[in-house]
Amino acid sequence: MANNRSKRNLTMAGVASLFLVAMIVALTMDMEGEKKDGSKQVINDSKKSVESICESTDYKDACMKSLDGANTSDPHELVQVAFQAAMTSIEKAAKDSTLLKSLQSDPRAKIALDNCQELANRALNDLKRSFSKFSNFDYTKMNELLDDLKIWISGAGTYQQTCLDGFEGVQGDSGVRMKHALNTSMELTSNALAMVSEVSSLLTSFGSSFKRRLLSNDGGFPDWVESGHRHLLTLPPGQLTPDLVIAKDGSGNYLTINEALKDIPNNNNKTFVIYIKEGVYVEKVTFNSTWTNLMVVGDGPTKTRITGSLNFYDGTPTYHTATVAALGDFFIAKDIGFENSAGAIKHQAVALRVGADKSIFFNCHMDGYQDTLYAHTYRQYYRDCKISGTIDFIFGDSAALFQNCILEVRQPLPNQQCIVTAQGRKDPRQPTGLTLQNCSFVADPAFYPVRANTRSYLGRPWKEYSRTIIMESFLDDLIHPEGWLAWNGTFGLETLFYSEFNNRGPGSPKDRRLKWTGVKELPADRVQRFTGNPFFLGDSWIPQTGVPYVGDFMYPLPLVNPTTTFTPISELENRDLGNAKDKSSYKARKDLLTDSITLDPMSLTGAPVPLVPSSIPVNLPVTAAAPVVVEPSTIPVNLPVAAAPVSMEPSIPVNLPVAAAPVSVVPSAIPVILLVAAAPVAVEPSSIPLNLPVAAAPVATIPSSNPVNPSIAAVPVSVTPLPTFDPSKITTLPLTTSFPPTPSPQPARPRGNRNHRKRLPTPSNSPPTTPTITTGGSVHQTGFLGISNKIIIGIVKDI
Repeated sequence: MANNRSKRNLTMAGVASLFLVAMIVALTMDMEGEKKDGSKQVINDSKKSVESICESTDYKDACMKSLDGANTSDPHELVQVAFQAAMTSIEKAAKDSTLLKSLQSDPRAKIALDNCQELANRALNDLKRSFSKFSNFDYTKMNELLDDLKIWISGAGTYQQTCLDGFEGVQGDSGVRMKHALNTSMELTSNALAMVSEVSSLLTSFGSSFKRRLLSNDGGFPDWVESGHRHLLTLPPGQLTPDLVIAKDGSGNYLTINEALKDIPNNNNKTFVIYIKEGVYVEKVTFNSTWTNLMVVGDGPTKTRITGSLNFYDGTPTYHTATVAALGDFFIAKDIGFENSAGAIKHQAVALRVGADKSIFFNCHMDGYQDTLYAHTYRQYYRDCKISGTIDFIFGDSAALFQNCILEVRQPLPNQQCIVTAQGRKDPRQPTGLTLQNCSFVADPAFYPVRANTRSYLGRPWKEYSRTIIMESFLDDLIHPEGWLAWNGTFGLETLFYSEFNNRGPGSPKDRRLKWTGVKELPADRVQRFTGNPFFLGDSWIPQTGVPYVGDFMYPLPLVNPTTTFTPISELENRDLGNAKDKSSYKARKDLLTDSITLDPMSLTGAPVPLVPSSIPVNLPVTAAAPVVVEPSTIPVNLPVAAAPVSMEPSIPVNLPVAAAPVSVVPSAIPVILLVAAAPVAVEPSSIPLNLPVAAAPVATIPSSNPVNPSIAAVPVSVTPLPTFDPSKITTLPLTTSFPPTPSPQPARPRGNRNHRKRLPTPSNSPPTTPTITTGGSVHQTGFLGISNKIIIGIVKDI
């Protein structure tokens, strides 16, 4: 092991040396050019350095003014000065909010101003830790460092915008005055993000060989996962040894969650485990930002539930309606239900708000109506979760990945519409967005019979640069053929970024989708950057916790449809990666994008493994992504089927995804069933609903954990290479679907309010369609970015 570490260090040292030589060569060329032209200043000219570093920003005047007093030509120091200027401006805005509060008589205005003080402090903390990390630039973790900086600076910008959002519906001019107070700090925060993005893109353009190393020790686990707690997520609750136990029946250390909070240590470097036993806890809970590495485990999302009913209608700002807020970095929740029971009539009512970087939610439920899950900031991962609601029930400006989740649309108020997502990206350089992968968009049982009376959409743009990617997912027939909904008139339609890739189900055909500029048809190599590892370096912090996870595409890529026209790369598409005008495309992993195929399950060989025909739950819609129950009844529902191409009777559609690893079901009551990779599974036609999503990760169910949506054994996920097949032998059966019957048309509603009253006409009774098949696309080499060599020289010279 020590020898491996030495080899790694030598390799990194060699790479760093080559990188430094390249920078010196670039610097020499730059200086020689200046010597030949006597009109140029030498490289240490402070004014030229400031102009150069401000060139990449959107607010150049603010940038020049903030650096005007900096008596240095060192770009590294200038970036630090820019951070300091932004921090000073935010501190001033926080003081202004205190002054404004004393002048307000409107209670809502005072609450909004209180929120601004809290949010300004959070923004300040993000800039402070960004400043600290940039000041101690570690070249051995360059990619991780730059990703951290971008996500934290993005968070600082989001918190300031959230402050302003809090004045919605507030009378008087306090919101306008607060916006004026924050104007400079928001511009400087945006500038800081632009500078860091340019450094990142410059490294890419030079072909830097700094690999995205795991933030781990030689054991392969992240440093923040303490060795004694690495396998906690693989254990059923009865085998846990938690630090604190909360139980309503008195069998634990505390009766309530809030009573236990006082004993959580601050800034913990080891995983601290809280076990909340079965019960309904009617509490408002905040796991604050100083409680890092906190793991909260329940007895199952239908057994351990935390519920509240704060809501916007009764006077609480949306930000503070959350029943539970998770704010400490490396927060993990497993087997817990979060609920806001205010109901649809109370409008915005958050069940869970998340502002914890590198947070994980595994086998959890988030139930509400409008604004159920506030995925507010930073990097977040949701696995095997169920989120229910009516309007914008997943919203925020985090970089969030949802895998194998159920997105359940509920019954709205009369004349309302349902919208699943409302992503809130305000700046095109923010590395944020929502990726929903292998998820199921379905109606809940109560809404299913009347779903045709309400239009349901995938999402709408809360902010100008809203970004949502839906891939490899099941879309049931409640999804309107247009797919997406406008927020207010033409707001954001040119700048949003929405794309659907390799989805299935009656709601997935894209032939009638809206033709906005921001709705993209993308090949696989441009979609891939929104999978787990390219999107937020998920490989470096998720698998080692034991939570099932796939860092790339889950299923084989579909064949390219020769009639498909892909959307040209726009100036904004890769803006968060750096200078877009010189970056033609995201450079995806070539090894995963060659020889894309569609498998014909009937052409594969292997021993069939039958499933019990009586395994379909009662009263579930046929077209929905219904859970499968394997006899005996002690096995939890929603069991991932898989790990192999699926073989079935020709009368069943075969357009089902293929998983990549074996699944073991380990209840003691029945023999162990082992599905070997590449072995077809024979399924009786009556035993599985049409278009049933198939899980894509190796999973072992633990019957004692949760009878509804079982905990999955937390073993690291591995995706095996796909076999190569002769394309001439590929066959495809058509997917047959139908849209719900058409109710009477109704007048269109005015757009601009988040509480929808007027019902729009529902889709017509269109004939069955086959989803468009897209993939492929060439891999483009990243080009050189036009930024002065001086910026990177200042960084390298400090290494």
